[in-house]
Amino acid sequence: MFFLEAKKPSVVIKDETAPAYQVRRYGWSAKMPISVITDFEEFAIYDCSTKPKETDKASNGRIKYLTYLDYLKEFDFIWHTFSKEYVLKGSFDKYITSDKNKKGTTTVDAEFLQSLDKWRVELAVNIALRNKNINEDELNFIVQHTIDRIIFLRIAEDRSAERYGDLQDCIKSGDFYQNLLQRFHIADQKYNSGLFDFAKDKISDKITIDNKVVKNTISELYYPICPYEFSVLSVEILGSAYEQFLGKQITLSKSGKATIEEKPEVRKAGGVYYTPQYIVEYIVKNTIGKLVENKTPKEISQLKICDPACGSGSFLIGAYQFLLNWHKDFYNKLKPENGKLTIKGSKSDVLTPTGELTTAEKKRILLNNIYGVDLDNNAVEVTKLSLLLKCMEGETKETIEAQTKLFHDRILPTLDNNIKSGNSLIDLDY
Repeated sequence: MFFLEAKKPSVVIKDETAPAYQVRRYGWSAKMPISVITDFEEFAIYDCSTKPKETDKASNGRIKYLTYLDYLKEFDFIWHTFSKEYVLKGSFDKYITSDKNKKGTTTVDAEFLQSLDKWRVELAVNIALRNKNINEDELNFIVQHTIDRIIFLRIAEDRSAERYGDLQDCIKSGDFYQNLLQRFHIADQKYNSGLFDFAKDKISDKITIDNKVVKNTISELYYPICPYEFSVLSVEILGSAYEQFLGKQITLSKSGKATIEEKPEVRKAGGVYYTPQYIVEYIVKNTIGKLVENKTPKEISQLKICDPACGSGSFLIGAYQFLLNWHKDFYNKLKPENGKLTIKGSKSDVLTPTGELTTAEKKRILLNNIYGVDLDNNAVEVTKLSLLLKCMEGETKETIEAQTKLFHDRILPTLDNNIKSGNSLIDLDY
């Protein structure tokens, strides 16, 4: 519902800019309407609908500021807005909606889309300029893959699955793009997803990109320039930005200059329409939700869910999340004494000691139940990226190392057999 940032009493919440910037970044990245920061002595509520800037004063976006001297007279407000009982009764929602006269708001997905577009233009123009023999399809492929790979690794850093700052190290000396390629090859050993598959990708190793372009893209993904907090930026938010991103393509002029334009089918349709999250959840609950009632995991493993025009994967992510929640609830309700769920630290475990699904079980569900097809090759890649990020949620450096060292298993599955590029309406022999 909201983030609460707890600080030491020595922090001056009223005037210090860093804590305010931090809590607003979190709230804005996760699309939370507000966030709270407190050291008990002071209590400040921030509106998180506006994009935070590092140069903002501590008072920017602050809706309310109290000190402990105000708590008695403001007690009803605090209790009726933030206490668990009242949040569950919906009074928090009322407080949020009553405060909607906000100006200059950009949502995090709209902002992320602008960043994606900017990186695409810079990369496309530079790659076309430096690699004269590249064709349009190859250019679209390489730009999309480079951006996807960078974003995947950057999210992995913020979620502690990779060492923080690894990508930054690539832009310190030498040929930045070659350094980046090395990181991609290391990731290929670790993740086994189509994302880093160099057996399939014959182009990346052959091209050159100027240092300046690589540096710009990577610098803009790190604090303090970067307004996004990737540890809380959800896959669903990424998906909605990507959906718009996929409505455009790179074209090459006769002289070999790269430009970005809307795809003809998108122009004709009047834009890309992204299915809102609540509609995805409603449809998933009323289709898959009905199918899984009173079933066991074994029976559910027979279920195949396919989106025949998956776009950037919003329905498949929704379906996968639903199945993850269902399995987790089912296993957690089983009593350990029936021998089913003693945590042995073996590959066949379904739950971790903390009651979360193991990596192996998350992979099994993904590969077993989730399928998609799309005409657009890039959409297929984005769907895979989103599902892999969803599969990796909750993983840490430790769990990944355990997976690779103990079971000699790569952390992510390859989705090439599950998510395919093709035409769902016509048979192959057409």
